[in-house]
Amino acid sequence: MDSANQFLVTSRVSGLRSQIFDILPGFLMCFVVGMAAAFVSDHYGGPTILYAVLLGMAFNHLSAEGRYVAGITFSAKAVLRFGIALLGARITIEQILGLGLTPIAIVLVGVPATIFFSIICGKWLKLGATQGILSGASVGICGASAALAVSAVLPQNKASEKCLIFTVITVTALSTVAMIAYPLVVSLLGFNEAESGIFLGATIHDVAQVVGAGYMVSDNVGDVATFSKLLRVAMLVPVVVIISIVIARQKSNGQVKGAGLPLPGFLIAFIIVVLFNSSGYLPAMITDSMIDISRWCLIVAMVGLGMKASFKELAEMGWKPMLLMTLNTLFLAVLVGTWLLLGGL
Repeated sequence: MDSANQFLVTSRVSGLRSQIFDILPGFLMCFVVGMAAAFVSDHYGGPTILYAVLLGMAFNHLSAEGRYVAGITFSAKAVLRFGIALLGARITIEQILGLGLTPIAIVLVGVPATIFFSIICGKWLKLGATQGILSGASVGICGASAALAVSAVLPQNKASEKCLIFTVITVTALSTVAMIAYPLVVSLLGFNEAESGIFLGATIHDVAQVVGAGYMVSDNVGDVATFSKLLRVAMLVPVVVIISIVIARQKSNGQVKGAGLPLPGFLIAFIIVVLFNSSGYLPAMITDSMIDISRWCLIVAMVGLGMKASFKELAEMGWKPMLLMTLNTLFLAVLVGTWLLLGGL
């Protein structure tokens, strides 16, 4: 028995070592390219995630065959999910409750409305359901991070990977345009500081661009915009939970029986991290470290996803996904702007 157990342990250790050696070259390549993306962002400005995708796509040939394939796949899937789980360190329940009723009401209506609008427009444009859900979630919640989290619970195939890459690139570009244009919009509409902050936080896609636009107007507007944005980020949990349950039920009603727990492990970990972070027991040093690790995991994952796509494949997707993203962006801006104009605070 002892010999059998020893043989089993030795075999597992040997198999694990072999897996690590298979993954290491591709993972290290993604990490190095991710460091290059961070360097370009830090020294020349612009979103790191977008640079990570574009630089990764420049090395698309590495994902075709060879020693890098396993590590690239590992980075695009396992590292992505680990990074999403650690995103919970950016959110606390106290932050959500401290926002007041108006931004909460706007977000509770705006996020699902944008996703439903995207699904309907996607069908009208004859796009797949995956494209509609990803586009709506990325615009309605928090840009590239939401697209990454939602894509992890959707059915995985080559088409879904292209949809994700296209969504990340487009939502980042639109968010940058909104960061420049929306401060002018709130001025033209005559919003006060609180209304301006809510509008910016509830309509701009990525957190960094919300912060940039808010503090471009004033410090008070920046504070309100940031808190409003955090509420949208918090909507990531229920949205991904609902999508997970729907996908699990579709599988159980189809050919796959006994789909099991509808919530993926990374989402459960995300919720646990949020709860621990809200408890106040986590030291700031640990929370900051988790946020940094999460950021680097997402950068490495986006490099891996970029390596699995190509400019030619994205170009073949045509103009319809771009139109869908633009319509979603305009819909959310009009919805929030009209709400504030009619109801105020």
